[in-house]
Amino acid sequence: MRRFETAREAALALRPDRPVYGFRPLVLEEDARAFLSAFRGTTAYAVKTNGEPFVLERLAAAGVTAFDVASPAEFEAARGASPDALQLYMHPVKAQSDIRLALETYGIRTLALDHEDEVAKILRIVRAQDLDPEDVTLFVRLATKGHAAYELSKKFGAAPSHAVELLERIDRVGFRAGLTFHVGSQVEDLGTYERALGTAAWVRGRAGVELAGLDIGGGFPARYGEDPKRPAPPAPEVGKLVKDIEGEIDAWGLGDLPLVAEPGRVIVARCLSVIVRVLLKKGQRLYINDGVWSSLSDSWTGRITLPARLIPDPARRRAQKTSGEKLAPFRVMGATCDSVDILSRPFWLPDSVDTGDWIEIGHIGAYSLALRTRFNGFYPDDFVEIATPFEAGEGPEGFASLETRGGAAG
Repeated sequence: MRRFETAREAALALRPDRPVYGFRPLVLEEDARAFLSAFRGTTAYAVKTNGEPFVLERLAAAGVTAFDVASPAEFEAARGASPDALQLYMHPVKAQSDIRLALETYGIRTLALDHEDEVAKILRIVRAQDLDPEDVTLFVRLATKGHAAYELSKKFGAAPSHAVELLERIDRVGFRAGLTFHVGSQVEDLGTYERALGTAAWVRGRAGVELAGLDIGGGFPARYGEDPKRPAPPAPEVGKLVKDIEGEIDAWGLGDLPLVAEPGRVIVARCLSVIVRVLLKKGQRLYINDGVWSSLSDSWTGRITLPARLIPDPARRRAQKTSGEKLAPFRVMGATCDSVDILSRPFWLPDSVDTGDWIEIGHIGAYSLALRTRFNGFYPDDFVEIATPFEAGEGPEGFASLETRGGAAG
């Protein structure tokens, strides 16, 4: 990757007409080490969040020794980044061929499930490979309730009484048993962890099965942009959040268990931005060369406040502005022909923004690359390395805001 001090420097040097991702490896390493130093258990990075080889390799270099994987492609990505790393196959519903691949080729011995048929699938493969069930740990995934930007228990998780039955079944077969839950992505209600731990403690007590571990999943919120019109408490500092969760683990009598966490967003969100170009300014509408089918699906959902910064094109003559750097709301249109390709949140940017300018949209390291598509032939895949964190960039910081009752202009 070419290296630049700032995104502004990159934009003015490259003058790109296609989106360019700005990778900040030092920010990634800083955020990874912050979590590693805070959590007393095993940190298994969730590969689904951002599985790019250069990200996984940097995480391994920063001290990550375990990965939460969900598919053969993720098995291979994790092995490619760190051949000796521990892999935990925590997707609750799996193809039997993928289970075989995990056990036979990748040596995975930790899996999650939430139904007895998954126990049967795994048992068939274990017996066919003549493995000792005691070498395999099956984590029963619990359903949880709470508030997050993205709920996950609507799809996965066993009810408490069902979880008790699954633990007993796993123990009878001879597997080692564990408990896990996942409170969602970008958790908004931190009490969700406490309620999930309370459920885990109840299930443990009722099952009477010796547990090999407790996996508290992910959900740890990352810091994004701020909407000054709707001030909200910032995401808690990761060290304090982890300390509070570990306090609840101990309070529920679960502190004697080996612990696992599956952070993703909190580690990679800040390490990546995207530099987009304004293809057309039409009143209060900005047409850009990216969108919801590429890097900006988080903004499409309307649940994440992404920070943004204008990079004016100095080669373009501008009309005299009387409002200076006043921030104004703009409806942002994506690059594709699809009329759905409109960001659900207006972006507040300096009202001097014009056709040909660039906008750096920050904190898109989580899921942006994983969810981009090739729709209409648009597929951003150009990267540069940037030294300066987004927060330290030049110029006023804009943001994607919730809509007002009347909607954004345009």
